[in-house]
Amino acid sequence: MAINTQKLGHILKTFVSGTSDVEGAAMVTPDGLPLASSLPGGMDDERVSAMSAAMLSLGERIGTELVRGGIDRIYVEGHQGFSILTSCGEDAVFLVLATKEAKQGVLMLEIKRTLGELKLAL
Repeated sequence: MAINTQKLGHILKTFVSGTSDVEGAAMVTPDGLPLASSLPGGMDDERVSAMSAAMLSLGERIGTELVRGGIDRIYVEGHQGFSILTSCGEDAVFLVLATKEAKQGVLMLEIKRTLGELKLAL
């Protein structure tokens, strides 16, 4: 079954434009290939996808080594905002870029809702 990248792209654009303080989002394969994205200008889809895969791989290793089990979410907070990498089944990972002003509880609910849509599109 082929992945509908146009549908994924539409879901991501709707998520980014309709969710407060979200600057961008992307769907990538665990191998680091871009499936769809709605990223801020100047960000390279392929580079973002490769970094997301590297974060996922390292997160999984940390989870195993520290006996925390499988990884559901990786959260990176910086001075300008944060990145959240969430599993979307075995074939994809959902990356969200948000500002530091984002209300994290509301954002997590929106991510969960959007994940449901993305999984259906996969």
